[in-house]
Amino acid sequence: MKLPGGAATAPAGYRGHSTTLVGIPAGLLASTDFNDFPLPLSISGTREANRSLFTRLDQTPSLESATGCFQDYMDVLFGFEPEQRKGTGSDGRRRFRSSYLRLLKGWGFDANSREAAVLKGWVESRFGLFPTFHKTVIARFSAPAGITYIEEKMSSRFHNNSINMQLDLLYEFCQWALTRFHSNGRKHLTLFRGTNNFDEHPLLQRIDKRCAVIRLNNLVSFSADRDVACQFGDYILEVAVPRVKILFFNELLPLHALRGESEYLAIGGDYRVKVNTL
Repeated sequence: MKLPGGAATAPAGYRGHSTTLVGIPAGLLASTDFNDFPLPLSISGTREANRSLFTRLDQTPSLESATGCFQDYMDVLFGFEPEQRKGTGSDGRRRFRSSYLRLLKGWGFDANSREAAVLKGWVESRFGLFPTFHKTVIARFSAPAGITYIEEKMSSRFHNNSINMQLDLLYEFCQWALTRFHSNGRKHLTLFRGTNNFDEHPLLQRIDKRCAVIRLNNLVSFSADRDVACQFGDYILEVAVPRVKILFFNELLPLHALRGESEYLAIGGDYRVKVNTL
């Protein structure tokens, strides 16, 4: 049950932008103090600019009807064809118009894909947190790993349809749905992540043989099912994730690439974790 002896120790300070769009400094947002005592988060102007959507959502009786309402709104606002919800058109051809659904699909295939870089870039632009890993450790943006991340997050292929605004709405809808239907008033959700080493998750502090503080990437996948997490590594991280840091959860949408793994996408930072072994 011990933590691995060879885990690297990362610098104490979290690197991030000096300003954010959620009204809380990146350093605080990434801290264990914030994770222990989370504050409300909202992306500036998103709910105010889409007041009609959230008024309609408040009138829905179930998550299923709310999801339909949300996706209909997104289809109209961003000009999606109905087939884009499934990723292909009626002619069987894949749709490449920039879509939050396509980014989720890309993340589901590979958390280091170009789509994943766009998602990490959105977290950086809204929450101020720099990614720490994309294909490899990002030590600085002037290094090859940092340059690759910047090139991929800015790809015009994924920025032709206000993609950051789409993700703003996805986050706010997720938060609305968690509060209304899913979290039952809880401020934290217990989630799990499997890993084989701590190269991607630098060890900051050993608390005891099974507990530690680690630095998670600015966007990271978890599972609500421990058995599913066991399939992804010999070490199982058990984490109390603040509800306000959840971007996406398994039941939020009816059709998506992450559904089989009870997956959650969460904003990263420095987390206290319990480490178990298989």
